[in-house]
Amino acid sequence: MKEEISPAIIPNEVIVNKIYLFRGVKVMLDSDLAELFGVETKKLKQQVRRNIERFPEHFMFELTKEENDVLSHNL
Repeated sequence: MKEEISPAIIPNEVIVNKIYLFRGVKVMLDSDLAELFGVETKKLKQQVRRNIERFPEHFMFELTKEENDVLSHNL
């Protein structure tokens, strides 16, 4: 008989602390999403690219150098 795996329960505070506001949009970093899903960032991005039709056009974007600098100073 197959053993069922129960999903991990992640406290709201953990998720809320990984949400940032850029360009007037609430976003999460790919590395934070990968960590929450328990996969490597590279694998997460591969899966998104392979299934891009499942995501809205604005699903992901790259931060500018300036935005990345702001983020780095706040971590």
